[in-house]
Amino acid sequence: MRATRASRPRLLVLALALPALLVGCTAEPSAPGSPTATAPPSSVTSTPAVVPEQPPPAPRVSPEDVRVRTATAAVRHLAGEIGPRPGTSPAYFRAAAWVERRFTDLGWEVERQRFPTPAGFSWVAPVPAGPSVNVIATRGDVRPGRPWLAVGAHLDTVPRAPGAEDNASGVGVLLAVAEALAGRRTRLPVVLVAFGSEEPRGTGDAHHHYGSRAYVASLTAAERRSLRGMVSLDRVGVGAAVPVGSPDLPSPLRDEVLAAARRAGVPVLPETGQVSSDHWSFAREGMPGVRLGSTPYAAYHDASDLPAVVDPAQLERTARVVLAWVR
Repeated sequence: MRATRASRPRLLVLALALPALLVGCTAEPSAPGSPTATAPPSSVTSTPAVVPEQPPPAPRVSPEDVRVRTATAAVRHLAGEIGPRPGTSPAYFRAAAWVERRFTDLGWEVERQRFPTPAGFSWVAPVPAGPSVNVIATRGDVRPGRPWLAVGAHLDTVPRAPGAEDNASGVGVLLAVAEALAGRRTRLPVVLVAFGSEEPRGTGDAHHHYGSRAYVASLTAAERRSLRGMVSLDRVGVGAAVPVGSPDLPSPLRDEVLAAARRAGVPVLPETGQVSSDHWSFAREGMPGVRLGSTPYAAYHDASDLPAVVDPAQLERTARVVLAWVR
């Protein structure tokens, strides 16, 4: 039907009103210079991430951290209470358990390494075959292939000797070092080992140093390459100066230890040709090793090797050298 003349104004009004309605249904553009409309703020506010504060680094170990009473207490217990302790004997295993508890109490992670020891003749008496153990202490910071240091002392004795100087003195210093390192930093990770069955059961290398040879045999190629030095503590409680011996010269490790002794203010006796301790098990396999100790004394391998033989001042001097070296 055609629109009448009277209806045309109404159609015109509707035609003009329709665009305005359509514009009202769409978003109205912002005027130039006016702020852009934003959504109303959410009721949930974001909190900036909190970065936890890092604890300050532990202080670096110092020779002044030595407590010689720890070393002398070990000498009294091992030589005065346990007494002779050949590497396969029940007395040796009591000593190993005691050392393990001391390490654990000081916060070290401890493992036992079991190895066989043959029968033989140890100095003055026959000794039976049987198992022995190394007691190995770490702090969880040793990484495969990364540089590390080792300090060891043999825990066993020949059959009739209480072994105050040979070698409760070395084990006492080892425990004093373990105590000084608790909560302290060193230049490299340190492994501490109380070796079993070091004393000879015959003549020659094949009948000596069973514990350290077993430990060396267990090391991977990467661990051997990354070992920066092994120090053996063997008869370190007699004398007024600390012997520092290496198998041969030149010995960069011996030079390092001598320099550490100078820094610690400890008198030393440089030696060479020294192969009669557990460091030799490392050196013979191409790893750097030195021995601290070996001053001659009358009670060597004798029933008179009792705690009174050991001089606490020499124990302290030896521990100071070790701490200056690992520092």
